[in-house]
Amino acid sequence: MTSETDPPPVRHPLFARFYARMSPLMERGISRYRIRLLDGLRGRVLEVGAGAGANFEHYPAGVTEVLAVEPESHLRHVAASAAKQAPVPVEVVDGVAGRLPADDRSCDAAVACLVLCTVPDPDAALAELFRVIRPGGQLRFFEHVRADTPARRRVQRVADATLWPLVSGGCRTGRDTAGAIERAGFVIDRIDRLDRTDTGMPLPAAPQILGSATRPADAGR
Repeated sequence: MTSETDPPPVRHPLFARFYARMSPLMERGISRYRIRLLDGLRGRVLEVGAGAGANFEHYPAGVTEVLAVEPESHLRHVAASAAKQAPVPVEVVDGVAGRLPADDRSCDAAVACLVLCTVPDPDAALAELFRVIRPGGQLRFFEHVRADTPARRRVQRVADATLWPLVSGGCRTGRDTAGAIERAGFVIDRIDRLDRTDTGMPLPAAPQILGSATRPADAGR
């Protein structure tokens, strides 16, 4: 049973099946960045928008538990299978970025990987990530973002206004994700800017950013 305040279920059945099938091909270009994304993590980690579970095999031994949140039912099923092969304990659960199923300050770190482009409200999602990460804990992020030239930004705007969100699970390509991370209260420690020559991900899903941010130890929220 759902209440009037429950978020609507996330259903992208065609995209989910296409994404699950194409993920192995994408890994040729981005698996090394997934490793960098997760390197050095320790303790309890929440991964938002876990997709098909492509990150799971790369979690380091210092991670004691991964709470993997995925709202799309088919991808959640695929991720649950991937979790069985992970080198660390992974629990795959239903949930949305705007209402994470975790207590305040209950996670040592959180991971956002190619997901903040798809959430309806990235500011709300990042506020939730800030809530669940303990003071001094980290947000690790790997996201495609707004292009850095006017011509490429125009391509992204056209894509976002036409078919791209429909065929890509609601993805919006022109977001200023680094700015949104800082607005949420995080302090960015490191950020690398990547492009299609690095990851193989072409426009409009280029460029990308890879980095980490910290929830300040004196944050009162």
